[in-house]
Amino acid sequence: VQLVESGGGVVQPGGSLRLTCAASGFTFSQYTLSWVRQAPGRRLEAIAHINADGGSKMYADSVKGRFTISRDNAKAMMYLQMDNLKSDDTAMYYCSKGPGVRGQGTQVTVGS
Repeated sequence: VQLVESGGGVVQPGGSLRLTCAASGFTFSQYTLSWVRQAPGRRLEAIAHINADGGSKMYADSVKGRFTISRDNAKAMMYLQMDNLKSDDTAMYYCSKGPGVRGQGTQVTVGS
């Protein structure tokens, strides 16, 4: 299993970023996937989930209405569109296939 995140960066409050997760090594279209994040000194937080066919999505209250999870099963890619970013969104973001299975992460920093 390989999960590779990209798209992080530094953005001003109110700005947007789109994260991408490229997956390989498993049958991508058969699995529910998630985005999780971890800020310094804080616990790992699951923020968005999408089921195998993309028809069902769930969000943590902290990102609901601002973040959108999506996937392209033909390309084995998952995305996280993040809008109206806040300083509290600063964290390392990971795509996850399940407990303990995630990529190396991409850093998102909101602020100057």
